[in-house]
Amino acid sequence: MMKMGVHTLATIAILALASSLTYASDPSPLQDFCVATNDPALFVNGMFCSDPMLATADDFFFHGLNIPRSTANSLGSNVTLLDVTKIAGLNTLGVSLARIDFAPYGLNPPHTHPRATEILVVVEGIIYVGFVSSNSNPTNRLFTKLLYPGDVFVFPQGLIHFQFNVANTTGVTFSGLGSQNPGLIVIANNVFGSTPPISPDVLTKAFKLDKNVIEFLQKEFYTAT
Repeated sequence: MMKMGVHTLATIAILALASSLTYASDPSPLQDFCVATNDPALFVNGMFCSDPMLATADDFFFHGLNIPRSTANSLGSNVTLLDVTKIAGLNTLGVSLARIDFAPYGLNPPHTHPRATEILVVVEGIIYVGFVSSNSNPTNRLFTKLLYPGDVFVFPQGLIHFQFNVANTTGVTFSGLGSQNPGLIVIANNVFGSTPPISPDVLTKAFKLDKNVIEFLQKEFYTAT
């Protein structure tokens, strides 16, 4: 496994965030900053600003992204997302950052970010990545690449994509995302694990599978709330 220092990780994270500014899609701020605050009584497209005179350096700070996360799960991966809920100072700035840890042969399954383009850099592992275009021209085209440490890949906003560590060692990647709240739709979880469940008749016809298979998948992905 490749050894990395804190300074190396910090540099990579900064580069990923800086690169993501190019693809930022959230509304541009009209002030220097707008540190997020929670108000359960009201809803806005984003988050309310706290008094800028009360802002501190800690509103723009997160500690510990160099620490490996547990990958002891069925997929063998763990995503640490630093969005506006983790760093309040990201509010209105149009960026966030993610670290993904992979076990050997770990998978970050097909998913989309409805509000963000993602730019990923590999630090450890050999990561097979890909995304699928929409049903416009070219129709459902798969773009894939095998990435090694130091390689970078871009996933366009809203398109289904995945990352798979094909090495027998652990993997680490960092991603800059062009939104303070990029959103996440994990395809299998959302389709087969919705609450309440989508009618098996709908999924049977959509996926051209036997109804028993659909019902089995719904049981596998269902999570009680």
